Amino acid sequence: MQYCIIDCYTDEPSGLGVPPYLGTYPRYIAGALKNSYYITIDDLRFWKYKKKIKRTRLNEKTDIKTYNLTVNYQNVEKILKNSTLIIVLGVQTPGKYLSAVPGTLHEICDLLKDVKSKKVLTGPAAGLGTQKLGGKRIERLKEDFFDLVDENFLDINDYNKVKEYSVNGAYIIKQIPHIRVIEIETGRGCHGKCSFCVESLKKIEFRDVKDIIKEVKAFYDMGCRYFRLGKQPCFYSYKNFEEIEKLLKALSKMDLKMLHIDNANPNRVITEEGVKITKAIVKYCTSGNVAAFGMESFDEEVIRKNNLNTSPEVLYKAVEILNKYGKLRENGIPKFLPGINIVLGLIGETKETLEINYRGLKRFLDENLLLRRINIRKVVPFPNTKIFERGLKTLKKNNRFYYSWREKIREEIDKEMLKKVIPENTVLKNVYTEIYDGKTTFGRQFGTYPLVVGIKRRLELKNFYDIRVVDHGRRSVTGVVREKLKKD
Repeated sequence: MQYCIIDCYTDEPSGLGVPPYLGTYPRYIAGALKNSYYITIDDLRFWKYKKKIKRTRLNEKTDIKTYNLTVNYQNVEKILKNSTLIIVLGVQTPGKYLSAVPGTLHEICDLLKDVKSKKVLTGPAAGLGTQKLGGKRIERLKEDFFDLVDENFLDINDYNKVKEYSVNGAYIIKQIPHIRVIEIETGRGCHGKCSFCVESLKKIEFRDVKDIIKEVKAFYDMGCRYFRLGKQPCFYSYKNFEEIEKLLKALSKMDLKMLHIDNANPNRVITEEGVKITKAIVKYCTSGNVAAFGMESFDEEVIRKNNLNTSPEVLYKAVEILNKYGKLRENGIPKFLPGINIVLGLIGETKETLEINYRGLKRFLDENLLLRRINIRKVVPFPNTKIFERGLKTLKKNNRFYYSWREKIREEIDKEMLKKVIPENTVLKNVYTEIYDGKTTFGRQFGTYPLVVGIKRRLELKNFYDIRVVDHGRRSVTGVVREKLKKD
């Protein structure tokens, strides 16, 4: 039997699978099947709407809905007709993406409505659901459209199986013509009980170091050099310091161009072991690394009502630790900095909460503590979480305050913080050009939360450049070419 994996991209609290990242779900499934086609929702859109590859005009923006075509894009109709279709889909932490657009349930049903092949839905959407937009209810599942809905299709959540699947699935990278950051899973589940988060609903378990190394080696042998240990709620909670150091040390010997982490719990960072882990991350990982701290709110009442993990004072201590050991620069950027997540619409939030959050974030600027980025998003209530019962009542009540507050954060904090993190005349090395917007080219270094760089001229896409920073925006910088390097 022939199989086709359709990657509609995933984004969860503990894992990212939106290009340029390649998520775990399609790779594990490919490993279980051992021989399958891999296509993206971009391929489907390209086929469905009979598009042609053409040069973006000077007054146009790159079409990011069909940007991530695979080598199979010209044979989509034949592949769909003769395959069982395995659809990977689900966004549970809505975000903005520079060069990709995740698919929705409504869209995939529309794209495949005339395809008669058997259809399997898996990924986050097959479990607790999906919603690409913050502040909205989850999409309704059109159950009669799919022949099977199974979050654990082919036992992709079973680590005894994953140790084989993760290695065997490396072959699908050959069907993707451009660079991908390989998202590596280290563990799942969380001891916390945050009102909005789905991670605490999962069983806590960790993969073995040797299995993770084998997976990275399999992709390395396929030519991959960019990796993120991102699919876990807290990297600092992975087993113990000895195991973390063993993992990082082994991977650092593989001459990777990117080795980053993602989520971190500030409560773990401030411990004696956490300090040792921070030092190890700085020593073994590549520059531009970011630990995303889930503060969510600085309001003590909101923290209490939503069972949030971290207090403001713990957060400040964690930020101080990362600044102490991670501020040294390499390739133009600090080695390892914190990022802060803020969620709007939590239980107990008031207009005063927004002012408390502003003061909490402003304190970092006043005390010269560097933050790589501040991520602000509206809550999405998922089933089985505490906030699901409350729904969007708080968010709707306070929605009228959000725009002006967010603008204040971006202008008064983000922009000034960015000037400290990336001063004028900093040379950012290996910036990869991704899209056009009119005559401007936008690119990024590969990283866990890479900074968007705008260059006010048309550069050839999918090339690397060294860029000198000449100006700062709120969440991006403007630069000029210092040196062209090489095509991917």
